[in-house]
Amino acid sequence: MHAIDPNTLATAAAPHLFWITSRAAGTAALLLSSLSVCVGLLMGGRIVKGHRAELRVLHEALSLATLGALLAHGLALLGDGYLNASLANIAVPFLGSYRTLWTSTGIIAFWALLALGLSYYARGRFGVARWRKLHRFTALAWVLGLVHSLGEGTDAGQIWFLAMLAAVALPALGLLVNRLLGSAPIPRSADSAPIPRPSVAR
Repeated sequence: MHAIDPNTLATAAAPHLFWITSRAAGTAALLLSSLSVCVGLLMGGRIVKGHRAELRVLHEALSLATLGALLAHGLALLGDGYLNASLANIAVPFLGSYRTLWTSTGIIAFWALLALGLSYYARGRFGVARWRKLHRFTALAWVLGLVHSLGEGTDAGQIWFLAMLAAVALPALGLLVNRLLGSAPIPRSADSAPIPRPSVAR
């Protein structure tokens, strides 16, 4: 059995360093955003009654970490020799030629998450009630990120990636469905309508 030369490994990995960095940052962003969505839905739902202050701090930290990972995910591609991507290619939807649809989905998800995440610090200007309604679109941006990762991700077909994604995404999707069903009004049928009581003369 031959010993592996570290210098040989470094030489082989060097051309792919930026691509590997982008993949790692993208995976981290996917995990962080899924956890952030979970915490956000727990805060706004009825499942968790207490510890709202602690959850709010955790939600904010996860959101900012997600944005940082997404920036690293996109900017690392600028150094990849295979893609030769420009700043416009990774920032403007439908401009690049590499898997245009999936790439554009990821770009749109990033800008939506960035705008919605940073809007937290300007919620006083929006009005809290209006901001909360706007913030609900974060879940849609997160879903677009999932679509991007499954459609374009290099590791999307790997069992370990799918298992890891399921571990964080399925709970978030479950909480999201629970929230949507819980907020939807329940239609009343004619049979369930209350029977009016006859008036009694006094």
